[in-house]
Amino acid sequence: METLKSTPTKRWQTLLTVGLVAVGALGSMIALMSASGEASKDMAATWQAGALRYVPNLAFGYGEKLNFDVNYKFITAGKAVMQIGSKPETISDRPTYSVQFTVRTTSSFDNVFKVRDRYQTYLDIDGIFPWRFEQSVKEGNYSRDFSAIIDQRAKKAKTTEGSFTTPPFVHDILSAMYYVRTLNLSAMKKGQSITLQNFYGKNTHNLRIRVLGKEKVETDAGTFNCVVVEPLVVEGGLFKNEGRIVVYMTDDDRKIPVKVSSKVVIGSIDGELTSYSGTRGPVTAKVN
Repeated sequence: METLKSTPTKRWQTLLTVGLVAVGALGSMIALMSASGEASKDMAATWQAGALRYVPNLAFGYGEKLNFDVNYKFITAGKAVMQIGSKPETISDRPTYSVQFTVRTTSSFDNVFKVRDRYQTYLDIDGIFPWRFEQSVKEGNYSRDFSAIIDQRAKKAKTTEGSFTTPPFVHDILSAMYYVRTLNLSAMKKGQSITLQNFYGKNTHNLRIRVLGKEKVETDAGTFNCVVVEPLVVEGGLFKNEGRIVVYMTDDDRKIPVKVSSKVVIGSIDGELTSYSGTRGPVTAKVN
């Protein structure tokens, strides 16, 4: 996304947008990573043999829906939804999860700064990687539409901006968040970091993620034990170079994003879970 000119009003609007899209901030976080280096080697060997990979997934399934409020101080400025379709869709001859993330300002806030963003990915059911990605961004006077057909077999992405070479099993900015939910975050130690990749625009972007530890988080959807992570490099897609972003995910098999906090110069803009349904199993990290 482009950065708005840095007048005081437009800079404030840009900072608000950080919070509005921060609910999906994990979308740039995880790509060609696994729980260990040995697993990474195994994935590379599988790709060289010409086969599609299999990633065990207890985290999510058809029909899952997560609802969020986006708050600045005492004001609810926006709403966001992350949702998986109720049945598989076939893309590139593969069954996929149809995953959509939308974020919008509330009607009362539209006159201040109107946001209508939509992200859509089609996620391979077995391998948890994308075959297609779509993005529609409308933020104030700025708009952008982007789409990519990702040929995971040929390691190519055909987009609205051209054709590009991609790494094996590359992610888009939304599919990556769902991939990280399949990983064993609970086993990672405080201070440990991982390096990952995702494709956006014309390039594959690198991002380093640091685990901050564990914390109990209270939201309208309940109180949850969480694993806390922070992206350290901000590049491409949902992230902006305007402040620190911290993400809280349930410390269980579901790894639901419960809260995303964007620390900016004007304070904190938080995306918080208000309700959820259709989870693949019980959310055991919920304490009340």
